[in-house]
Amino acid sequence: MLPKPPPREGSLGFLYLPPYRVHGLSVAGEATSVMVPELDVCFDMGHCPRAHLASKFCAVSHGHMDHVGGLAYYCSQRRFQGMGDATVVCDERIAPAVQRMMAGFVDLERQKTPFNLVALAPEQQIEVKNNFFLRGFHTEHTAPSMGYTIIEKRSKLRPEFAELPQDKLRELKDRGVEITRTLEIPHIAYLGDTQPGPHLVREDVRKAKIVICECTFFEPDHKDRAKIGMHLHADDVAEWLGVLECEALVLIHVSRRTDLGMARRHLADIVGRGPAASKVARVHFLMDFRAGKARYEDQLRDAEAKERDAGRARAASE
Repeated sequence: MLPKPPPREGSLGFLYLPPYRVHGLSVAGEATSVMVPELDVCFDMGHCPRAHLASKFCAVSHGHMDHVGGLAYYCSQRRFQGMGDATVVCDERIAPAVQRMMAGFVDLERQKTPFNLVALAPEQQIEVKNNFFLRGFHTEHTAPSMGYTIIEKRSKLRPEFAELPQDKLRELKDRGVEITRTLEIPHIAYLGDTQPGPHLVREDVRKAKIVICECTFFEPDHKDRAKIGMHLHADDVAEWLGVLECEALVLIHVSRRTDLGMARRHLADIVGRGPAASKVARVHFLMDFRAGKARYEDQLRDAEAKERDAGRARAASE
């Protein structure tokens, strides 16, 4: 008999969570890389899918191989494809090790791949798009780890000046009076690998529109394994949902041994017994291809129906 061909590489998980797309690969212990194309940011680079080369920024949560294994390739291929130098953002505690890892490839390849390394202390931030900032904060894992939020900053007129005419506002501004205040709107929160802790209930995490976080363990008798590995268990996520205000919680880093259908039912059962029961529909598994495809097809049908209705309305008004 002929030998079997090698298994096909899996597709990227994909979710359209308006106005953002979230796509990538995340399997516990193997590889994690999650991209938000509209913001030019990829979180972690355990493996470098071709689509993720378009990210100008890669925000690394921690130094485990399944989260940084594709980092050098990402930097090299962006340069090779003429896409510009990559910018790698990481916790300042692991920045020297990342630098040494990249230097090792210079010795191996006998050529240098230019890239930018940004080391963040907690609460430091860098601008990734106009008025959008990537902010880092410490999480709790078996290695130094950092989570990230992407914040939009908007200037808004202070309430006490809202009724004043434009000429008066200009006068106040010329006199050095601060007439505006800065609003921070959290769009994305990425937690990486982490155990429960105060970072889960930060304001910019709780109020983010989309939260992306691991949930490695689902089986009821695996709570001790979650604690040892400093990961989240489904019970932790169910409790956390009670305070999250997000429009979508994207779960990643599920073990390959876990049946996603079982995981979804188990989480729904746990949440259904608590105060967050109404929020279970907001939970999505990035690597649940069947559910993701069905959801996207529903979105396409809805969009097509709206276009038809709009076309009829235009025709009726002419």
